[in-house]
Amino acid sequence: MKVELGKCLLQERLDERGVSREELARALHYKPERLADYMENKRVMPLQVAISIADTVGCGVRELYELRES
Repeated sequence: MKVELGKCLLQERLDERGVSREELARALHYKPERLADYMENKRVMPLQVAISIADTVGCGVRELYELRES
């Protein structure tokens, strides 16, 4: 099965946990603009970044994007 990434769901995960983009950026030592690029689908998170974000937010890596079978 081949899977394609759809919309980034990071904002939804943050909203569920009551965490702001700025708080997450501070925790990870990233610029908030970098996270905004992921959230607005301007960039795709590299796997290492997705793992760090998922661990920090408390979700699975697969929960950060809509996944579509192709």
